[in-house]
Amino acid sequence: MNELRVIPVRGLPEIAAGDDVAALIAATVALEEGDVVVVAQKVVSKSEGRVVRLEDAEPSARARELAGDEDARKIEWILREAARVVRARPPLIVAETRQGFICASAGVDASNAPAEGTLVLLPVDPDASAHRLRARLRELAGADVAVIVSDSFGRPWRIGTTDVAIGAAGLRVLRDLRGTRDRRGYELRSTQIAVADELAGAAELVMGKAEGIPAAVIRGADVAGAGSARELVIPEERDLFR
Repeated sequence: MNELRVIPVRGLPEIAAGDDVAALIAATVALEEGDVVVVAQKVVSKSEGRVVRLEDAEPSARARELAGDEDARKIEWILREAARVVRARPPLIVAETRQGFICASAGVDASNAPAEGTLVLLPVDPDASAHRLRARLRELAGADVAVIVSDSFGRPWRIGTTDVAIGAAGLRVLRDLRGTRDRRGYELRSTQIAVADELAGAAELVMGKAEGIPAAVIRGADVAGAGSARELVIPEERDLFR
């Protein structure tokens, strides 16, 4: 992997439930064999109908307790999407999602929602979403590409967010260097590179949060293989924050 090119996919319309995201991407950019297509989670969620209305949630006592100055209905949706609350400082909530991720607000977000008073939830199964997109892109473009579904996560010890892979298909999500030796002959014992997360972060540089560019193509990454974003979730017994 000597040189990468990151190509923004411009001109996609606002996505609604049932839209064929793969067809819209294939009609916008010419895909090549080995490309990695990174698609923002919001686009995938909207196409899969994972949009809810605030008014459809009656806040529980727990939601009202955690709401602080936030709308308790939003907190209720967060609690519904959470397998458990990991940390809370009202109205901030870090939760383990039903998909197994540890993230702010269980992935529930009002930014870039389709209408006032709506929230976007994570896809039910982001890896399955990535597999469907990959199969459809291969059908339409005639090229074997990998797909990453990306979302913005905060990180312990670091200020700011970066995009990470919450769904993946057609690529090795980790580069395992354990057992190899560095230039001085030292054996690496624990080094694993989160390749899918690094590619998601690179794509975010051309996608942005406010530019209306919900997808990017990464060209030149030699990462073809089989993997899933679930592999990137640290096991609970190794997680110092749970």
